[in-house]
Amino acid sequence: MDHVKHTGGCHCGAVRFEVLTSPDLHVFHCNCSICTKKQNHHFIVPKSHFTLLKGLDNLTTYTFNTHVAQHTFCKTCGVQSFYTPRSNPDGYGVAPHCLDPGSVHSVTVENFCGEKWEESIQAHGSIRDMSKSASDTK
Repeated sequence: MDHVKHTGGCHCGAVRFEVLTSPDLHVFHCNCSICTKKQNHHFIVPKSHFTLLKGLDNLTTYTFNTHVAQHTFCKTCGVQSFYTPRSNPDGYGVAPHCLDPGSVHSVTVENFCGEKWEESIQAHGSIRDMSKSASDTK
């Protein structure tokens, strides 16, 4: 798979990142309680493919329930441009709408039933592998 460098960040620009992944994004639309409230859409990448360029001190985190998911967002503008998902604590969920224009070729959206999270994660064939880099799977 060919990878490109995407850059992005929050609304006010205090948080900036780059992520190395395909120009053809596989985005999840989850209907769990928090994703519904904030209309969270995200694609998953390994931690090794994500670099926070600036704004570590401007991030704050919200957790609930199992506290595995780390919902990070900008303290200034409130935008969550990336977070650590419960499904992939070894990776990041990145908001495609927080990427700078020009690097995305296509977006495919897959619905994920977060209302029945345990059932859905067991039934999904590949979501857990999405946070593994090619070197992790060898």
